[in-house]
Formats: sequence, C-alpha cells, structure tokens
Amino acid sequence: MRLRLIRHATMVVEYGGHTFLVDPMLDDPGARPPIQNSPNPRNNPLVPLPLPAVDVGINVDAGLVTHTHSDHWDEKASILLRKQLPLMGQPEDEEKFRGQGFMDVRPVADDALFENVQISRTPCQHGTGEVGRRMAPASGYVLRTGGEPTLYVAGDTIWCPEVNDALREYEPAIIVVNTGAAQFLEGGAITMTAEDVIATCQAAPKAQVVAVHMEAINHCPLTRADLAFQLEAARVSKQVDIPNDGEWADVRV
Repeated sequence: MRLRLIRHATMVVEYGGHTFLVDPMLDDPGARPPIQNSPNPRNNPLVPLPLPAVDVGINVDAGLVTHTHSDHWDEKASILLRKQLPLMGQPEDEEKFRGQGFMDVRPVADDALFENVQISRTPCQHGTGEVGRRMAPASGYVLRTGGEPTLYVAGDTIWCPEVNDALREYEPAIIVVNTGAAQFLEGGAITMTAEDVIATCQAAPKAQVVAVHMEAINHCPLTRADLAFQLEAARVSKQVDIPNDGEWADVRV
C-alpha cells in the first residue's frame, strides 16, 4: 500500500490494487470564512493544494468520506469529482451525496466491500460533552484485504475508548490520525492533541502512525513542528511519520 497526504485530511490511498480518495477538501486558499468561535480567525483553507484541484480525483477508483464537515468534504469537491465515482461514507451522509448528484453512493453502516477490500466503520468521539454531541456523527474506517497490512483511518476523533477498542479488535499495522488539536474558544480539543497521538503509539507500539490534519484550517493550533517536538520528548517519534502536503508517507510495512 501507499498513502499520499494531499492537504489536511485529504489523502490518496493505494490499497489492494485500488486508489481511494479520502476526505477531499479542494477549495482554494481563503475561499471560506474562518471556523466560527475558534482561535486564529483567518479564512480557510490556510494553504494551497500541492497540485491543481482538478487533478486530485482524476485517477481514483472510489471516494471514502469520514464525515461531511467542510474541511473533509467541501462544495468544490462535490463539483469537481465525477458523478459516477463510487462514494462511500456514513449512512447519515447518503442523502447529501445523492442531492449533490452522485449516482453510486454506498453507505457504510458497519461493513462494506469494495471489490476485494473490506471496509469496516469505526466510531469516533469528535470532542467531549456538548461540543462532541454537536460535532457528531463522524466515523473512522478500517481497510483490510489479502496481501496488504491492515489500515486504520481513525477520522476526526480524540483519544477515547472507541479508538482503543478499534486498535485491539483490528490490530492495524498502519494508523492514520487526524491531529492538529482542533478546538473552539470553549471546550477541549475535538481532534487529537500531541498527548492523544502519544497515547495511540503507546496502545499500538508495533504499528506505524501517520499524523495528518495540521496547518490548513484556522482552528487547528498544533503544528507539525510542535507535534514532532512532543513525540521526540515522549520517545515515540520513530513510530510516527508527519508528511508535508503532497508527500507520500513513509510506510515501511
């Protein structure tokens, strides 16, 4: 398998002979206003794509969307992606995809099959308390097939019992975590902090972790450099790859 970070949580994943586009956010820099009630009030996205938006979805076989917040599925993605693209996501998002003209929508309630790839949906805690309830639903996905390492895309979640349970059940060899410590002016983080990434590493010490979801949206204060510093201090830095936008992750399984 190969995994390329495009920007934020947008990735191209080559797995089981297929190419999946995960969480496409294709807007130009500054096209959207800041996330309301959040720090660093700058228009989003903060940075450009590393390639033209029209090229992101050209050679993909299917889309995999963890949820439809605008930093994971934006209007430009709904316009640029071909309407025949098989699109997998939460059952709660099926009506939205169909309303945008997509003709091959495949809700993943628990488990689904795309050709030879088994896709299992996993729960998330997209924050705590009332904030977490307002942010729901969000999902992660586990991909499995013969001859490939098990891949866990954790989605927008903090470290929580549900993530720990997924690690125990599926024993993934590769874990993609959405970090950035996204937050509002009130309440705690709604995506993984550095401490959450460290907890993930400690719970799955044999897995490779790929950290994404940084430096592209105004409410994500945790930078790549800050994360790397804290991982080094916790002595787990060798377990974690932090790709820049456009880079292929250093996956050695």
